Amino acid sequence: MVPVATAITPEPPGGIGSTISAEDALHYLEALGTWRDQRRAELDRLDEAALAAPEAAATPSNGTTGLTGDITLSMALWKAVADRHDLLVATWDSGRVGPAERERLSTLIWGRLDATLDPQLARRPDVPSSSGALAVSLPEAMRLSDALAASLRARLSLDPSDADVANRLKQLRAQLERVRDLVANEPPEGRDRLSHKLGKLDERLGEMVDKAKRGADVGGLVGPLEADAARAERDLIVGSATRAETARDATRAHELRAELEARGAAIRDLATRCVASVNPAPKLAVPDVAALGPVPQASADVNAYLARLATVSRALNLAHAAYATAMDERDELRGRLEAYAIKATRVRGSSSPGGDAGAGVADSNDDLDELFRRAQEVLREQPSDMVRARALVAAHQAYLASRSTTTGMAREMTRGLT
Repeated sequence: MVPVATAITPEPPGGIGSTISAEDALHYLEALGTWRDQRRAELDRLDEAALAAPEAAATPSNGTTGLTGDITLSMALWKAVADRHDLLVATWDSGRVGPAERERLSTLIWGRLDATLDPQLARRPDVPSSSGALAVSLPEAMRLSDALAASLRARLSLDPSDADVANRLKQLRAQLERVRDLVANEPPEGRDRLSHKLGKLDERLGEMVDKAKRGADVGGLVGPLEADAARAERDLIVGSATRAETARDATRAHELRAELEARGAAIRDLATRCVASVNPAPKLAVPDVAALGPVPQASADVNAYLARLATVSRALNLAHAAYATAMDERDELRGRLEAYAIKATRVRGSSSPGGDAGAGVADSNDDLDELFRRAQEVLREQPSDMVRARALVAAHQAYLASRSTTTGMAREMTRGLT
């Protein structure tokens, strides 16, 4: 097989929330495009070799471990990076970018990819995922892809070039420096163990470099060290991304819990006012988020806690809607009654016949006033009897409508006689 160039993740510019320069953005996009093309060609070669490898035949067709699983994960990572590259190119718009666009470029580089993963892949312990989505930034996804590709090359004995040992040793040194940076960011309780592991890798690399300087053939030693270094880097990337995701989930849980506490208190106040204001009032319980206890520390427990918070939020929405609707109905009936009273005044002013007809109109006015008085009285009660209030407002509306019709007919008859 003809050796294929190994893609190496370019150094990303800026940081999350910062504005990168147009020159840095252009150089990064060019390097990212090169990485995308080289990694695709490399994965195609690795896929061919994996299909012919004995290990692939022993792996279940739907398996997500072994060569098949690693190739599938590598392809998923490549697709996520390629999709983000397309978004970056669209935002770059051939260099027509201002400060807002350059900040957006930085966010696209450093923000979480959130690419949807196959459920079987998402369950792999070496895949940083959240709710079935890839929970890593673009540089992390590319470095994870580098580590996977290096591991696959070593397992398939498909090194890019055994002759180019010096370049491979240089890449190994750069990889161990990245591992060193990742170890420095590890929690104190596990840092010593990882530092010891890194020291062993450093020692192996140093011995290999010394042998190469003395003219020894170290080509057969490079592959195993590349595989071990790639595995170490991959584990550290996954661990870092998982901790970051857990921290984000915990922060989100604290914020959501505080929000639900405030909403719950406000809705309980609304429910108390509603029960005192209308009868019958809704009988929905207002959940208390305090019953869930404090936000847990473990990642799996935080995810379950967030699900319970979502359930509480939905219950609060239902309670809020029920009590607010009941209060709104009373206010709406009051507003309608006031509007009908104004209309009644206009109708009364337009109809003032004398004689027996005048006495009939006066009786009608008295009936209308009585309906208004009784409806207003019911709506002012604490709590208001909503069944009576609806009936009285409807009766007032119907009586007023009949009066308006009668008055209109009387005017037409008077006009006809004259």
